[in-house]
Formats: sequence, C-alpha cells, structure tokens
Amino acid sequence: MEPTKSRNLASHIKTSLLSLLNNPLPFRVTMGLKLYGFPMSTPTACVMTCLAEKEVEYELVHVDLSKGEHKSPAYLAKNPFGQIPVLEDGSVTLFESRAITGYIAHKYKSGTDLFKHDDIEASAMVRVWAEVESKQFNPVINAIIFEKLIKPLFLGLTPDQPIIDENLVKLGIVLDVYEARLSNSKYLACENFTLADLYHLPYIYYFMKTPWADMITSRAHVKAWWEDISARPSFVKVAQRIESRA
Repeated sequence: MEPTKSRNLASHIKTSLLSLLNNPLPFRVTMGLKLYGFPMSTPTACVMTCLAEKEVEYELVHVDLSKGEHKSPAYLAKNPFGQIPVLEDGSVTLFESRAITGYIAHKYKSGTDLFKHDDIEASAMVRVWAEVESKQFNPVINAIIFEKLIKPLFLGLTPDQPIIDENLVKLGIVLDVYEARLSNSKYLACENFTLADLYHLPYIYYFMKTPWADMITSRAHVKAWWEDISARPSFVKVAQRIESRA
C-alpha cells in the first residue's frame, strides 16, 4: 500500500474509533447483563420495559418462586431480601426495580430519554410523578390486584372485599388527580414519555383485567394516556411475554 493511502487509512480508523468512544452505538450486545426475575412479576416487567425503551439487550434469568429459588443462598447473595428482580451488569449488582430502572435510564444513551437529562425542570417533574406513583398510586392499585387476582388465582385464598372497596375509593381519588394533570400534559411529567409513565404500565395492565377497568376508561384523559403508553412497542413485547409466561 502506498504511504499516503496507508496514512489516510490509519487516520480514518482513528477517527472512527474516536467517534465510537464519544458517541456510543445503541447497546445491542449482552456483555453479561442479566436480569433475574420473570415477566409476570410487575417489578420485573417494569425493568424489562425500561431495557426495551433504552434498546439494551440482556439475558433474562428466570427465578422460580414456587421452588424457592429466590430464597436460595446464591440468590440471597444478590438480594438479601430474597425479592425480584435483580440486575447484574458486570461488577454491579442492583435490586429494587426503581433503582434498577433509574440506573438503566442514566447509564445508556440509546433509545428513549426516560429522564429528560437535558431539561432540569422536566427531570424534576419526572421525580415528582415517579414519587406520586410510588407513594399514592402503587400501594392502592397493588392492594386491589393482590386481593382480586393474586389471592384467588395463585394462593387459593378468598379476596377481602372490604380491602378492595377501601382501595378502590383511594384509587379513584388518585385517578382524578391524574385526569386533571393529563388534561394539561400529554404525559405525567412532561410532553414526553418518561419513567414516571413507565412505572404504571404493568400495574394498570393487570388492573384492566379486573371488573373495575372502567375507572381507567371512564376518565377521558387517563384513558387516552393509557392507550398511548400501553401501545408502545416496548411494553407490547413485554405484555406478550406476560401472556405467554415466557
């Protein structure tokens, strides 16, 4: 090869490598990224949806709760509370789904910006509405799902209707707040889909299988928001895995 061409090739390779370092491609290689859990688990489904939004590939390691795998010494070494999910990313091991999704949203530049990093006000609103989901929405909808679906279908127990009724009232109050918010904003935190919206997906998905789905559909803005976020390709794929139990 002529010296000039050789120098040009070397310069091209150097430029390409520097470009890759400064502008990483969407993460599409597993590189040891492992998620321990199973799709029917709502926290696991949240993390799976987040990974899909960020275009991050991973290995799903199924944890069989019926066999007590989450209480094995090997698993307790990953999460001393024996709960799912757990994420392993090289030397980093994380548990608690909100911590995991926050880590993913901050680490990977590919896919959807779930935290609005370039907008300090929007990112603050992501935190606000993520807290609302955690403190106001999640406890009440979780109680309803547990009583109506989990207890009879998986535990062979009778639902406690007074608990359901109490939490339906609380949920209605929360959804009225959501209706007002969504009348002025396409999504909860801002005009873009963020973690604040994502956290709701698996819980409303299960709630829509109860007799009280009209609590979502009877509120025009909540209904439009739900139809929008549940149709995102990331969650459609996760929902398919929930249905197939894969």
